[in-house]
Amino acid sequence: MKKSLEGVWAVLIIFTIFAYLLGELKLVNTLLVDILLITTFIKGQLVIDYFMGLKNVQLRYSIIPTLWLSIVIFSIALAYYLPITIK
Repeated sequence: MKKSLEGVWAVLIIFTIFAYLLGELKLVNTLLVDILLITTFIKGQLVIDYFMGLKNVQLRYSIIPTLWLSIVIFSIALAYYLPITIK
């Protein structure tokens, strides 16, 4: 169990450094935003599964935080991709 948590932690760190570097280098385009949203969802799901301990519970208990995460990621994507015109 400890090795799997260390592996998950390493993946979280790698995804976080990746996101930081993209922001620091100001590399923003739609493909990278898509990749960032996907990695953010993966990071959230890893936290839900391993650090909240919901990986081996009944689906009805683990689906609630997953739906919440999906709604948040979808809302961020929607806000990014909808054109905003200021008059």
